Amino acid sequence: MIFGMDTYTFVHVLLSLIGIVTGFIVLFGLLTASRMSMWTAIFIVTTLATTLTGFGFPYNGFTPAIGVGIVSTIVLVITIAARYAFRLSGSWRWIYAGGAVLSFYLNFFVLIVQSFQKIPALNAYAPTGSEPPFAITQGIALLAFVVAGALSVRTFKPATA
Repeated sequence: MIFGMDTYTFVHVLLSLIGIVTGFIVLFGLLTASRMSMWTAIFIVTTLATTLTGFGFPYNGFTPAIGVGIVSTIVLVITIAARYAFRLSGSWRWIYAGGAVLSFYLNFFVLIVQSFQKIPALNAYAPTGSEPPFAITQGIALLAFVVAGALSVRTFKPATA
């Protein structure tokens, strides 16, 4: 047990937090037309690992979490292909930028959900996840990521390697 979590859950949460922190760094790179190759690799690996380890938790039928995991996996595969296989050529540049921001958003979305479920102070405001504080928080995050995504697609035009 680490911080009250079994080892698997701890590793999953740690990967997720690394993905979120590096997601902010990669987002900065997208907004400043910088490839940030090392940070991008860490972001992609940890975000994909977070998504895949999420499928390793006990399965009790299809849930919204599984749906988010499936979408996240598809988006990450396309994002990885755009960045590494197609090397940001042509339309793959904006597909990569949009995919990276969407992958980051999905990880951040889950962070908000888990925070409202696991942190007592937040859970008191939205115990079922359908209350206004939860919806407002998710709405603000969604709006911020839509703006960041639109700006990233417009501004991410890095110099050729």
